[in-house]
Amino acid sequence: MKKIVFIIICAILLLNCKKEDAKETSKVVSITDSIKKPAEFADPKYAEIGKKSLVDMEKGDMDSWMDIYADNAVYVWNSGDSLVGKAAIASYWKQRRANVIESISFKNTIWLPILVNQPQSTEYKGVWLLSWYKTTAKYRNGNEMTQWIHTDYHFDSIDKVDRVIQYIDKALINKAMSK
Repeated sequence: MKKIVFIIICAILLLNCKKEDAKETSKVVSITDSIKKPAEFADPKYAEIGKKSLVDMEKGDMDSWMDIYADNAVYVWNSGDSLVGKAAIASYWKQRRANVIESISFKNTIWLPILVNQPQSTEYKGVWLLSWYKTTAKYRNGNEMTQWIHTDYHFDSIDKVDRVIQYIDKALINKAMSK
């Protein structure tokens, strides 16, 4: 009889210990979940916006391509060149697509939408879409250029792009544009 009572007491103690462990674990999880992460994945809809913009550029539908931009958008290249304002971006790219680039294609695209809650440096807080793609452009002079391009898009509070940072190898483009 003593053995049975002892076994029952041990079983009760073990069950109570397990319940306490579970309570402590749930407390840790809820505390961790409430801490705001410096960055996290954003809604995949931003990747779809980026994909559509590349399709529009390939088709030469520059009006549709411009739909994603805010009026105060800034387009910056890693070389330091930039365009300020939706009108300037539209003028540059419409002229370039109509008169300089005969065709353009984007392959092997990679999209990463992130939400920056705490900037690490000078980047803006909010939604960023990071993208990488292999670009092949055929120019009206008959030359062709292929390179990997990395583009970062920042979205404002109404899901319009207000900042683009594009990393390209300008030397490859200049070489393809020379006669």
